[in-house]
Amino acid sequence: MTRQNLIVVLLCVACTLANAGEAVGDDWPEFRGEGRRGVWRETGVLESFPEEGLKVRWRTSIKAGYAGPAVVDGRVFVTDFEATSGMRGTERALALDAKSGAVLWTRAWEADYAGIQWEIGPGATPTVDADRVYVLGRTGTLSALAVDTGDVLWRKNYGEDYGVDRTTWGFDWGFSSAPLVDGDRLICLVGGTPDARVVAFDKFTGEEVWRALPSEADLGVAQPIIIESGGARQLIIWNPEEIASLNPVTGEVYWQQPYVVGGAMTVAVPVQVGNQLFFTTFYDGPMMLALNQDRPGASIAWRGNSNSEIRTEGLHAVLATPIIDGGYIYGICSYGQLRCLDAETGERIWETQDATVERRRWVSGFMVRHGNRVFINNDRGELLIAKLSPAGYEEISRTQLIAPTSSPGNRRELRNVNWVHPAYANKHIYTRNDEEIVSYSMDVDDYN
Repeated sequence: MTRQNLIVVLLCVACTLANAGEAVGDDWPEFRGEGRRGVWRETGVLESFPEEGLKVRWRTSIKAGYAGPAVVDGRVFVTDFEATSGMRGTERALALDAKSGAVLWTRAWEADYAGIQWEIGPGATPTVDADRVYVLGRTGTLSALAVDTGDVLWRKNYGEDYGVDRTTWGFDWGFSSAPLVDGDRLICLVGGTPDARVVAFDKFTGEEVWRALPSEADLGVAQPIIIESGGARQLIIWNPEEIASLNPVTGEVYWQQPYVVGGAMTVAVPVQVGNQLFFTTFYDGPMMLALNQDRPGASIAWRGNSNSEIRTEGLHAVLATPIIDGGYIYGICSYGQLRCLDAETGERIWETQDATVERRRWVSGFMVRHGNRVFINNDRGELLIAKLSPAGYEEISRTQLIAPTSSPGNRRELRNVNWVHPAYANKHIYTRNDEEIVSYSMDVDDYN
C-alpha cells in the first residue's frame, strides 16, 4: 500500500468513527443520567432557543406517570399506568425507538393503587444496564426485562416476597426509588422484614445477595447513590430517620447519622463534592455532612435551623436536586425560590423567583448541568437555560416544552404541573406528561 493510499484509508476510518460517535451520542441510562449526577456532557447543542421553540422529532401517546425516561443505545424506556376499575389498573414498561418514537415493545402487569397518595402513575425512572432494563412499579413490582424484546427475565413483588405493607405507614407515596446497578448487584429500597429496608439482588437471577437495615418506619422515596470517600466506595441510603452508609458489596453498615425528615420527603438526591455531602428536604431544610477522609465516617458540618416550609433561610427543596459549584449551592426551595447558599456555612447569598415564576407551595423543577450553564425544567412545563453564580441568576433563554397535566394537590396558576425529570441524550431532550412522550432536538445542526 502506498503512503497516499494509507492516508486515504486512515482518513476514511477516522470519518467513520466520528460519524458513528455522532450518531450514537450520549446515553441517559438512569434517573438523572449516568451516576445520577445530573450532568449532560454532549457538545454541539443549542446555546439558546429559537423564538418558534424547539423542533419536535416525534410524539408518542402514553398513559399517566411521574417517571422520567431512560435512553440507551437507540431505545427510550418509560413506564405508565392506566386505571381500569377504581384504583386498580395496569402498569406498563415501554421501549420506543429513539429516532422515530415507534413503540418497540410493551410489558404490562396489574397494579392496585388503593391507599397511594399522588396516585397518577409510576415514579421510578427505569434503570438500563447492558441487555437488561430494570423497572419498578408504584406498588412494588420489580421487573428485569430484556431490552430488545421486553421479555421478563425475573420479577419480584415487594409485598408478596418481603412482607411490605405500605398502608400501615403514615405517608404512602408508593415506591419511587429507582433500582441502582453496582457490579453484579441490583440495589433496591424495599422496606421488607426482617431487616430488609435495603436489598441487593443478583442482577442476572434476582436472587438475594444481602439485606440491611430495619424497616419499622416509613421507607421514604430517596434514590440510592454510591460515593467514594474515606478510601471506600459507600452506598448512601437516606431514610426519613437517618442517613446510612453501607458497603455496597456486603451491606455492612459503615456509619449512620440521625436526620429526621418530616413527611418522609427524602426526594432530592444527596450531592457530594469532595469531603462534603449535602442533603435538603421540604420541611426540615438543609444539612451538610463532612466526610471523614481517612476512613468511612461523617459528622455534621452545619444544618438549617428551621422546620417550617414557609420561614426558610436555607434550602428546603421539594423535587430539585441542588448543584454545588465553586463552593456555592444552587437549588429550588419550598415555594419555588431559586437560591444560592455558601456551601461552607449555609448562609444564603441570593434568591429569585424568576426561574419558577409562581411563589406557591411545592413549586419546583429539575436542574441539569451542561458545561458552565444549567438547564432547568420548571413545573410549568418550561425549559430554561441559565448561568448560576454567586453574583446572581442569569437567564439566557426559555421555551415552552410540554403541557402540565398532573394535579399538584393545591391551587396553582396553571392548575396542573409537570413533575417529570427529562432525559438528555443524542443531542435531544426526552420528556413526558400523562398523555405523551416527546423528543425535541437540541442539535445545532437541525437549526442551521
